[in-house]
Amino acid sequence: MIIAVAEEESMVCQHFEYCQHFGLFDTETGTLKVIDNPGHQPGFLPEFLGKLGVQVVIAGGMGGRAQELFASRGIQVLVGASGPIKEVVQRFLNGELLSSGSVCSEHEHAGDCHE
Repeated sequence: MIIAVAEEESMVCQHFEYCQHFGLFDTETGTLKVIDNPGHQPGFLPEFLGKLGVQVVIAGGMGGRAQELFASRGIQVLVGASGPIKEVVQRFLNGELLSSGSVCSEHEHAGDCHE
């Protein structure tokens, strides 16, 4: 399984679309690959990450449309996460990470929308 985490300086980014990078964790090989965020364009990132084989996306916050697009591709979304990305992935793998289900509706509060 490949897990994509919205990343900002080794921490979970609190606004998915505007993260610096994505940490791609391959659970079969135990490897982490960090890729640059190719940029925010409506509807682009769900397709982009889906083509990379991502099955789970973890972020602090995410807009409703992005969540719908991931769901339509069968990609699980967990929002409301925070902390170092390696710890967050381990919590997910241990079954300890639950999605808050929150939906960001405005971009002006990109650092706070996970609350």
